[in-house]
Amino acid sequence: MSVAREQLRRIAIAGDGPLGVLAAIALKRALPTTDIVIIGTPPDPAALAERSATALPFTSRLHDKLGVPEEELVKRCGASHRLVTRYLGWGGAEHEGLASYGAEIDPKLNTGFARHWGVGPRNASAATPPGSLAEVLAAAGRYAPPQPDGSLTLPGVEAALRWNIPAYRDLLVGKAQQLGLRHVSGAIAAVEPDGSGGAASVSVAGGLRIPADLFIDCSGPGAAMLSQLPGFRSTDYSARLPATAIVETRPRAPMLALEDRIVLAAAGWRWDLAGRDGAMAWLGIAAGVDPEKAAAGLGLEPVSMVRVTPGRAAEPWLGNVVALGDAAARLEPLGGFALDLSHRQLDLLLDVLPGRPLSPLERAEFNRRAGLMADRAGDVLGAHYAAPMARAAFGERALSDELALTLDQHVRRGRVPFFEETPLLTRETGSLLDALGFAVGEGALARAEGADDGEARAGAFAARARAALGAVPPYREWMERLVRG
Repeated sequence: MSVAREQLRRIAIAGDGPLGVLAAIALKRALPTTDIVIIGTPPDPAALAERSATALPFTSRLHDKLGVPEEELVKRCGASHRLVTRYLGWGGAEHEGLASYGAEIDPKLNTGFARHWGVGPRNASAATPPGSLAEVLAAAGRYAPPQPDGSLTLPGVEAALRWNIPAYRDLLVGKAQQLGLRHVSGAIAAVEPDGSGGAASVSVAGGLRIPADLFIDCSGPGAAMLSQLPGFRSTDYSARLPATAIVETRPRAPMLALEDRIVLAAAGWRWDLAGRDGAMAWLGIAAGVDPEKAAAGLGLEPVSMVRVTPGRAAEPWLGNVVALGDAAARLEPLGGFALDLSHRQLDLLLDVLPGRPLSPLERAEFNRRAGLMADRAGDVLGAHYAAPMARAAFGERALSDELALTLDQHVRRGRVPFFEETPLLTRETGSLLDALGFAVGEGALARAEGADDGEARAGAFAARARAALGAVPPYREWMERLVRG
């Protein structure tokens, strides 16, 4: 018979940005008797995941689990929903495609659906059928999230949230204060080794020494705690991803929309995010292009510029020190995949949350899965740079074995293989590859499908689309009602 281990007595978290505070809330809810100390280290300007104003639908589920409801984010943090991302110029000068979330995506990728479905709203200049219910809803400007009482559901449709970052952090800090979490400020001056590959304590500038059973490093790409341990090693992604200059620009006029846009040009990419408190844009500038001139040419005012050297910690959990977010993986913010990775790592830590003494098996499982998460997020970004026009702007990049297989199967057979810990469902990955301009092969199912089968699928999809449109109000109307209420 196994014996329950003693709970951790103290956890110290380096970094009081949104991820560090969210991690503190999560750990306090999981371990209510544990003393949790947040160390407010100086903000790292290269911590791009922390400064991302959006992630993927997974984050909404994590927020719900941790007592940060979506309605509160809408009312207090200017949050709004994204159903689709429109990609322009990735497959060619005139190419346009949409990537959606959820399971109800692109039946045309592996059936004869497209041969029988009529013209849809995706691209006004081409007779392209809609690829998902999310696309139909976004084109009509109609959406409302599922209601807890079941009065409104949209099966197969998922949405991502955007928010005002300062307001989001303030909301999390308020919840942390309600939970009685302690906070100190200062840079990490030293990490005292414990003789077992971990840390006995950390010293904060000013002389404060903080011992703990577990240390969480959310300090940014410099990994102020993890990088000081003797076993720290880094895995380089530079062969697969470019060292892109990332420019954050000043927010512009507010915009309420159910889609965001990512445009590719010779100078690099531009990611435009709608926002109720101000639309904003990120730029990814190719080598040899002046970032400030590129921003000025687009009429955008730069706020900051960081050159990302992509990679990850080979083992984000060493001894009793666990790195999350930018401290564990250095990825550009494009598409919200870096912040999504941060939140998935936090959720994984909750899954394997240790007691005293720490178990090497828990540490090994975290490192295995967190490493896969980072590699697969890198593959999703790598698919962007493998797109036809991106190769011209950013140069040829190496493909991981998994990404090479994914692209091969998508182009030849119209299918996407499954890999563990990928940030997207297989249908979402297929939708993304289609939006990026990769050709879609015809699979065996589509070849075997007769005209009657295709017409039946088209009719069923049309019925679901009509039902979805009839079930939800105009998005602006729903938002105004919720905010007023």
